[in-house]
Amino acid sequence: MCGAKNTSQASASHRRLQSLHRWLEGLDHFESGASPRCVGDGDLVTRHDRPQGSCPSFRPRRAGRIQPVVATHSNKGVAMQATTRDKLRAIRAIRRGQIWSPGRPSVARRAHQIRFWEAIARGETSEAAAIAAGLSQAVGTRWFRQAGGMPPISFTPLSGRYLSFDEREEIAILYAQQMGVREIARRVGRAPSTISRELRRNAATRSYRVEYRATLAQWHAQRRARRPKVPKLAADDKLREYVQDRLAGMIARPDGRAVHGPTVRWIGRRHGRRKDRRWAKSWSPEQIANRLRADFADDESMRISHEAIYQALYVQGRGALRRELTACLRTGRALRVPRARTRRGKTFVTPELMVSERPAEASDRAVPGHWEGDLILGLNSSAVGTLVERTTRFTMLLRLPRMKGHGVEAREKNGPALAGHGAEAVRDAIAEAITTLPMQLRRSLTWDQGAEMAQHAQLRISTGLAVYFCDPQSPWQRGTNENTNGLLRQYFPRGTDLSKHAAGDLDAVAAALNGRPRKTLGWRTPAEALDELLHSVQQATVATTP
Repeated sequence: MCGAKNTSQASASHRRLQSLHRWLEGLDHFESGASPRCVGDGDLVTRHDRPQGSCPSFRPRRAGRIQPVVATHSNKGVAMQATTRDKLRAIRAIRRGQIWSPGRPSVARRAHQIRFWEAIARGETSEAAAIAAGLSQAVGTRWFRQAGGMPPISFTPLSGRYLSFDEREEIAILYAQQMGVREIARRVGRAPSTISRELRRNAATRSYRVEYRATLAQWHAQRRARRPKVPKLAADDKLREYVQDRLAGMIARPDGRAVHGPTVRWIGRRHGRRKDRRWAKSWSPEQIANRLRADFADDESMRISHEAIYQALYVQGRGALRRELTACLRTGRALRVPRARTRRGKTFVTPELMVSERPAEASDRAVPGHWEGDLILGLNSSAVGTLVERTTRFTMLLRLPRMKGHGVEAREKNGPALAGHGAEAVRDAIAEAITTLPMQLRRSLTWDQGAEMAQHAQLRISTGLAVYFCDPQSPWQRGTNENTNGLLRQYFPRGTDLSKHAAGDLDAVAAALNGRPRKTLGWRTPAEALDELLHSVQQATVATTP
């Protein structure tokens, strides 16, 4: 029996060697310029030379790429595609050779990904984050879209149990110097079995000799360490139908008839301004996740977190929910936006102009002359500017009339805003109003990061007024101005045309506010408090005059 067994193994090895030789002959045949024959002969084929008749299942991976096909015998003739195991067995028959590759390794390592997503978390754009990580801008954009805007990896450093990329580079150098496994292990500080396993598992296999490259070994290790799980929404049909119905289900009239709403085509990005949007129930993922506990109190399988719903919508590869369902979310974003990016300021605002750099005397209101400003917007882009002094609460209103051609002709690109509250118009209005005050009462101005203050540098030069900006989405840093704007809404309600008010009308409203007694001023009016300051300034000027 032993002899028969040895004979069988020898014949099997002989058949594998014959298959491999036929494959190599096909390679030589192809390089000589002859057209490839049928795949059943063990030769090479291309996309344009697809075999007919007996080869219907052949599907090349990409155009122009040559694919080696090893013929294996079966009861039904010659198989058209050899399995991975058959390829490995044929290669092992010649003790080591070209082994099937799972794909092309990525040039980016985990360190690149960490640097990229850390830059995204700081609020950088995809292109800027890619440059900071040492990648191309196209790679950064692709990573951001494929991950749905959220980092797919953890920033936690890997455990010392696993080989790092630096260690693999050292192993590659020592192995290229013809050092043994135990000598490499002694220099790297690892067990010999670890080095032996690393050289065996993660070696380069595309050539006919064993080569070890650090980048390729790192890629093999990362690919092998993946432990993908089936998303819960993809595995549970009942849960997925519930989520989809609450998210994108049709709305209905009180009598039960469905209302389709406007027809909106999915374009792969967020809806434009003043565009129709899809009508749906549009529950938020948080509402869906918490409502499940009430609707299925006794069914623990009907549980999912709101983050899992967001990932099913945004992250590619977790296609339990269709990507176009993001249009049913309140924001309608096709990609998630990191929170730091939403707090990113304007380009004309530098760190030294932030409100944190404002003098301390402005915070405690002890020294007058520090102002806060903003715009009140009305119908058809009409606006009124407001200036409030922090110490006295004295208010000044700025008339911002529309420019010639507003609503009639198109605005010139990079030209002034025809609505009247562009950077140039606001700069001139503030300069005209603030220069009526003595220098002691124009120390600083705090504004939000609106585009109307893009010419703050020219304003500072012409008036000597230092301009500071609040943090994005932080109106409480201009609390006095926000409170005054609320009082002004009594005279300028939302949705009304503010351009119809003449300059005299604005002066009358400002005088009315400045004539109201304020509790914070000891029931004095802002006008009285400012008058006292002006009187003290005049006395100080007279006393210092020689």
